[in-house]
Amino acid sequence: MENLNDKAKGSADTGGLGETVRVVIEALLIALVIRTFAFQPFNIPSGSLIPTLLIGDYLFVSKYTYGYSRHSFPFSLRFGDYEVPFPENRIWGSEPKRGDIAVFKLPRDGETDYIKRVIGLPGDRVQVIDGHLRINGTPVKKEQDGFMESRDAFGRMSRTPRFKETLPNGIVYTVIEREGNSSYWDNTSEYVVPAGHYFMMGDNRDNSTDSRDQSAGGVGFVPYQNLVGRAEIIFFSIEEGTPPWQIWKWPQEARWGRFFQKIR
Repeated sequence: MENLNDKAKGSADTGGLGETVRVVIEALLIALVIRTFAFQPFNIPSGSLIPTLLIGDYLFVSKYTYGYSRHSFPFSLRFGDYEVPFPENRIWGSEPKRGDIAVFKLPRDGETDYIKRVIGLPGDRVQVIDGHLRINGTPVKKEQDGFMESRDAFGRMSRTPRFKETLPNGIVYTVIEREGNSSYWDNTSEYVVPAGHYFMMGDNRDNSTDSRDQSAGGVGFVPYQNLVGRAEIIFFSIEEGTPPWQIWKWPQEARWGRFFQKIR
Protein backbone atom coordinates (compact mmCIF):
# COMPACT_ATOMS: atom_id res chain seq x y z
CA MET A 1 0.00 0.00 0.00
CA GLU A 2 1.28 3.44 -0.89
CA ASN A 3 2.39 5.49 2.10
CA LEU A 4 0.46 8.74 1.76
CA ASN A 5 2.51 10.42 4.50
CA ASP A 6 5.75 9.72 2.61
CA LYS A 7 4.19 11.01 -0.62
CA ALA A 8 3.04 14.20 1.10
CA LYS A 9 6.47 14.67 2.62
CA GLY A 10 8.14 14.25 -0.80
CA SER A 11 5.82 16.83 -2.35
CA ALA A 12 6.53 19.26 0.48
CA ASP A 13 10.30 18.78 0.09
CA THR A 14 10.07 19.36 -3.66
CA GLY A 15 7.88 22.41 -3.17
CA GLY A 16 10.20 23.83 -0.54
CA LEU A 17 13.25 23.45 -2.80
CA GLY A 18 11.43 25.00 -5.74
CA GLU A 19 10.34 27.95 -3.61
CA THR A 20 13.90 28.49 -2.40
CA VAL A 21 15.27 28.45 -5.96
CA ARG A 22 12.57 30.90 -7.07
CA VAL A 23 13.37 33.31 -4.22
CA VAL A 24 17.11 33.14 -4.97
CA ILE A 25 16.52 33.82 -8.69
CA GLU A 26 14.21 36.76 -7.90
CA ALA A 27 16.76 38.20 -5.46
CA LEU A 28 19.53 37.93 -8.07
CA LEU A 29 17.37 39.61 -10.70
CA ILE A 30 16.49 42.46 -8.32
CA ALA A 31 20.18 42.89 -7.44
CA LEU A 32 21.08 42.95 -11.15
CA VAL A 33 18.45 45.60 -11.90
CA ILE A 34 19.63 47.78 -8.99
CA ARG A 35 23.28 47.37 -10.00
CA THR A 36 22.52 48.21 -13.63
CA PHE A 37 20.09 51.10 -13.25
CA ALA A 38 20.49 52.55 -9.74
CA PHE A 39 23.63 52.00 -7.67
CA GLN A 40 26.79 49.99 -8.23
CA PRO A 41 29.36 49.31 -5.50
CA PHE A 42 33.04 49.98 -6.15
CA ASN A 43 36.15 49.76 -4.01
CA ILE A 44 39.21 51.99 -4.21
CA PRO A 45 42.40 50.01 -4.98
CA SER A 46 44.79 52.94 -5.58
CA GLY A 47 45.68 56.27 -4.01
CA SER A 48 45.07 58.59 -6.97
CA LEU A 49 42.21 60.42 -5.20
CA ILE A 50 43.82 60.79 -1.77
CA PRO A 51 42.78 62.60 0.40
CA THR A 52 39.17 62.52 -0.90
CA LEU A 53 39.12 58.75 -1.33
CA LEU A 54 41.48 56.33 0.41
CA ILE A 55 42.64 52.85 -0.49
CA GLY A 56 40.17 50.56 1.25
CA ASP A 57 37.12 52.80 0.75
CA TYR A 58 33.98 51.09 -0.55
CA LEU A 59 31.43 53.35 -2.22
CA PHE A 60 28.19 53.49 -4.14
CA VAL A 61 28.09 55.04 -7.61
CA SER A 62 24.78 56.32 -8.96
CA LYS A 63 24.19 54.95 -12.47
CA TYR A 64 21.19 57.18 -13.25
CA THR A 65 22.98 60.52 -12.71
CA TYR A 66 24.48 60.67 -16.20
CA GLY A 67 21.94 58.43 -17.90
CA TYR A 68 22.75 55.09 -19.50
CA SER A 69 25.11 53.88 -22.20
CA ARG A 70 26.47 50.47 -23.15
CA HIS A 71 29.00 50.94 -20.32
CA SER A 72 26.23 51.07 -17.73
CA PHE A 73 25.78 47.30 -17.86
CA PRO A 74 27.80 45.13 -15.45
CA PHE A 75 28.46 42.66 -18.28
CA SER A 76 29.67 42.84 -21.86
CA LEU A 77 27.19 43.44 -24.67
CA ARG A 78 29.44 41.46 -27.01
CA PHE A 79 28.99 37.74 -27.69
CA GLY A 80 31.84 36.51 -29.84
CA ASP A 81 31.78 38.64 -32.99
CA TYR A 82 28.24 39.85 -32.33
CA GLU A 83 27.67 43.10 -30.44
CA VAL A 84 24.22 43.91 -29.09
CA PRO A 85 23.01 47.16 -30.72
CA PHE A 86 22.77 50.14 -28.36
CA PRO A 87 21.88 53.79 -29.10
CA GLU A 88 24.85 56.05 -29.88
CA ASN A 89 23.53 58.71 -27.52
CA ARG A 90 23.03 58.08 -23.81
CA ILE A 91 19.50 57.25 -22.69
CA TRP A 92 18.11 59.92 -20.30
CA GLY A 93 21.56 61.48 -20.49
CA SER A 94 22.70 64.27 -18.17
CA GLU A 95 26.14 65.83 -18.43
CA PRO A 96 28.54 65.75 -15.48
CA LYS A 97 29.30 68.90 -13.54
CA ARG A 98 32.76 70.26 -13.01
CA GLY A 99 34.07 68.83 -9.75
CA ASP A 100 32.08 65.56 -9.87
CA ILE A 101 33.96 62.40 -8.98
CA ALA A 102 33.05 60.00 -11.76
CA VAL A 103 33.66 56.37 -12.62
CA PHE A 104 34.36 55.74 -16.29
CA LYS A 105 35.64 53.06 -18.63
CA LEU A 106 39.23 53.63 -19.70
CA PRO A 107 39.05 54.94 -23.29
CA ARG A 108 41.86 52.77 -24.63
CA ASP A 109 40.16 49.46 -23.78
CA GLY A 110 36.56 50.32 -22.89
CA GLU A 111 36.67 47.81 -20.03
CA THR A 112 38.86 48.98 -17.12
CA ASP A 113 37.07 51.07 -14.47
CA TYR A 114 38.78 54.33 -13.48
CA ILE A 115 37.64 56.95 -11.00
CA LYS A 116 38.75 60.61 -11.19
CA ARG A 117 37.45 64.14 -10.70
CA VAL A 118 35.86 66.00 -13.63
CA ILE A 119 38.03 69.09 -14.20
CA GLY A 120 37.56 70.09 -17.83
CA LEU A 121 34.29 70.26 -19.78
CA PRO A 122 33.93 70.12 -23.58
CA GLY A 123 35.65 73.13 -25.14
CA ASP A 124 37.68 74.01 -22.03
CA ARG A 125 41.38 74.81 -22.15
CA VAL A 126 43.20 73.08 -19.27
CA GLN A 127 46.83 73.49 -18.24
CA VAL A 128 49.08 73.00 -15.21
CA ILE A 129 51.88 75.52 -14.61
CA ASP A 130 54.22 75.06 -11.64
CA GLY A 131 51.64 72.82 -9.97
CA HIS A 132 48.82 75.35 -10.37
CA LEU A 133 45.77 74.30 -12.36
CA ARG A 134 44.48 76.73 -14.99
CA ILE A 135 41.11 76.52 -16.73
CA ASN A 136 40.53 78.71 -19.77
CA GLY A 137 43.60 80.76 -18.91
CA THR A 138 42.50 81.56 -15.35
CA PRO A 139 44.37 80.05 -12.38
CA VAL A 140 42.18 77.93 -10.10
CA LYS A 141 42.24 79.25 -6.53
CA LYS A 142 44.69 77.16 -4.48
CA GLU A 143 45.28 77.65 -0.76
CA GLN A 144 47.65 75.93 1.67
CA ASP A 145 45.71 73.62 4.00
CA GLY A 146 48.36 72.11 6.24
CA PHE A 147 49.85 68.65 5.87
CA MET A 148 48.81 65.00 6.00
CA GLU A 149 50.58 61.66 6.29
CA SER A 150 50.86 59.90 2.94
CA ARG A 151 53.04 57.21 1.39
CA ASP A 152 55.86 58.34 -0.87
CA ALA A 153 57.06 56.64 -4.07
CA PHE A 154 58.91 54.03 -1.97
CA GLY A 155 55.92 53.19 0.23
CA ARG A 156 57.20 55.13 3.23
CA MET A 157 54.93 57.40 5.26
CA SER A 158 55.85 61.05 4.79
CA ARG A 159 54.47 64.51 5.62
CA THR A 160 52.70 65.71 2.48
CA PRO A 161 51.56 69.29 1.70
CA ARG A 162 47.78 69.64 1.39
CA PHE A 163 45.87 72.35 -0.51
CA LYS A 164 42.29 73.44 -1.11
CA GLU A 165 41.26 74.15 -4.69
CA THR A 166 38.15 76.08 -5.70
CA LEU A 167 36.82 75.47 -9.21
CA PRO A 168 35.11 78.22 -11.26
CA ASN A 169 31.67 76.87 -10.27
CA GLY A 170 32.50 77.13 -6.54
CA ILE A 171 33.23 73.44 -5.88
CA VAL A 172 35.91 73.14 -3.16
CA TYR A 173 38.00 70.01 -2.59
CA THR A 174 41.39 69.03 -1.20
CA VAL A 175 44.47 67.90 -3.13
CA ILE A 176 47.92 66.81 -2.05
CA GLU A 177 51.28 67.53 -3.71
CA ARG A 178 53.69 64.81 -2.64
CA GLU A 179 56.55 66.25 -4.71
CA GLY A 180 55.67 69.92 -4.34
CA ASN A 181 55.52 71.71 -7.69
CA SER A 182 58.34 69.79 -9.34
CA SER A 183 56.74 66.50 -10.42
CA TYR A 184 56.49 65.34 -14.03
CA TRP A 185 52.90 66.54 -14.51
CA ASP A 186 53.27 69.89 -12.69
CA ASN A 187 54.05 71.66 -15.99
CA THR A 188 52.03 70.70 -19.03
CA SER A 189 51.08 72.04 -22.42
CA GLU A 190 47.56 73.42 -22.82
CA TYR A 191 44.90 70.78 -23.46
CA VAL A 192 41.77 71.67 -25.45
CA VAL A 193 38.93 69.33 -24.46
CA PRO A 194 37.12 68.02 -27.58
CA ALA A 195 33.35 68.12 -27.94
CA GLY A 196 31.68 65.21 -26.15
CA HIS A 197 34.73 64.58 -23.92
CA TYR A 198 35.93 65.44 -20.41
CA PHE A 199 39.26 66.13 -18.74
CA MET A 200 39.74 64.07 -15.59
CA MET A 201 42.32 64.47 -12.81
CA GLY A 202 43.13 62.79 -9.50
CA ASP A 203 43.35 64.74 -6.23
CA ASN A 204 46.71 63.09 -5.48
CA ARG A 205 48.31 65.21 -8.15
CA ASP A 206 51.76 63.62 -8.17
CA ASN A 207 50.46 60.05 -8.10
CA SER A 208 47.60 59.94 -10.59
CA THR A 209 47.40 58.60 -14.13
CA ASP A 210 44.75 60.83 -15.66
CA SER A 211 43.89 63.02 -18.65
CA ARG A 212 47.24 64.81 -18.42
CA ASP A 213 48.72 61.66 -19.95
CA GLN A 214 47.67 61.71 -23.60
CA SER A 215 49.96 58.87 -24.66
CA ALA A 216 48.68 55.58 -26.08
CA GLY A 217 49.05 53.99 -22.64
CA GLY A 218 47.52 56.92 -20.75
CA VAL A 219 43.98 58.04 -20.00
CA GLY A 220 43.54 60.97 -22.36
CA PHE A 221 40.20 62.71 -22.82
CA VAL A 222 37.22 60.66 -21.62
CA PRO A 223 34.24 60.32 -24.00
CA TYR A 224 30.79 61.05 -22.59
CA GLN A 225 29.72 57.53 -23.58
CA ASN A 226 32.37 56.02 -21.29
CA LEU A 227 30.92 57.50 -18.10
CA VAL A 228 29.53 54.86 -15.74
CA GLY A 229 28.23 57.01 -12.90
CA ARG A 230 28.94 59.52 -10.12
CA ALA A 231 30.48 58.55 -6.79
CA GLU A 232 27.94 59.37 -4.08
CA ILE A 233 28.72 57.89 -0.67
CA ILE A 234 31.28 55.77 1.18
CA PHE A 235 29.42 52.89 2.82
CA PHE A 236 32.45 51.05 4.25
CA SER A 237 36.14 51.78 4.77
CA ILE A 238 39.00 49.73 6.15
CA GLU A 239 42.74 50.28 6.49
CA GLU A 240 44.87 49.49 3.46
CA GLY A 241 45.97 45.86 3.35
CA THR A 242 43.13 44.53 5.54
CA PRO A 243 40.58 42.34 3.69
CA PRO A 244 37.02 43.41 4.58
CA TRP A 245 35.97 39.81 5.22
CA GLN A 246 38.25 39.65 8.28
CA ILE A 247 35.46 40.85 10.56
CA TRP A 248 37.50 40.22 13.71
CA LYS A 249 39.84 43.05 12.63
CA TRP A 250 37.10 45.63 12.19
CA PRO A 251 37.29 47.11 15.70
CA GLN A 252 40.89 48.21 15.08
CA GLU A 253 41.11 48.47 11.27
CA ALA A 254 37.74 49.83 10.13
CA ARG A 255 37.69 53.59 9.53
CA TRP A 256 34.40 54.14 11.35
CA GLY A 257 34.43 57.89 10.78
CA ARG A 258 34.26 57.40 7.00
CA PHE A 259 31.15 55.19 7.03
CA PHE A 260 28.23 56.82 5.14
CA GLN A 261 30.34 59.87 4.32
CA LYS A 262 29.07 61.81 1.31
CA ILE A 263 31.67 62.18 -1.43
CA ARG A 264 32.56 65.70 -2.55
